Amino acid sequence: MEKPKINYETLIRITKAIPRLRDPKEIVMNTVEAVTNALGVKGCALFLYSPMSHELKLAGSYGLSQEYLDKGPVSSLLSIASSLEQGKPEAVYDVTDDPRIQYPEAAKKEGIASILSVPILIGEKTIGCMRVYTSEPWEFIMDDMNFVQAVALIAGMALEMCRVNQGYRDSIEILKTMRDTRIFRPRVRTFYQNTPPGVFSGHSAPPSGM
Repeated sequence: MEKPKINYETLIRITKAIPRLRDPKEIVMNTVEAVTNALGVKGCALFLYSPMSHELKLAGSYGLSQEYLDKGPVSSLLSIASSLEQGKPEAVYDVTDDPRIQYPEAAKKEGIASILSVPILIGEKTIGCMRVYTSEPWEFIMDDMNFVQAVALIAGMALEMCRVNQGYRDSIEILKTMRDTRIFRPRVRTFYQNTPPGVFSGHSAPPSGM
């Protein structure tokens, strides 16, 4: 298989496009499609880690059939687990003969030959992983891994910004509600009285007269 050349221009285009998006689903779908097209591979999927169930929940995919996506729950302890544990890219050359693959028969039926798994990190915390699927055996070189890892980091930061921005918007709505005089009628208007309870947790309001 002749691999497309990954260059800085490709990464720059993705870097500019993804952070502009404000909807998490759009971030995920644009990311997996961009990686698939940039590498010229069969498909790509983005999973988010669930610490309660130790499962990888599918957030979005490109190029993979619904049948393959419905193959069963993906365990973070059984499916290329070392990638998440060590926080490093992990490549599987032959999915039909590798104990790190949880569903080898489903992968073979889907026409998948090789898989690259890259963790998605926020600081030192692993929040999920991005996986690249090829239809022919593929020796993933360092450039491939670095490219996918860079895109995974960008996607992770964009998803985190969505979460932070949503929290900010929620707090603004709470402030607006608290300012509604039909709900909240302070006898003395102070900055602290117009602020929702808990915002200044650990700090007491100043004594009256200050």
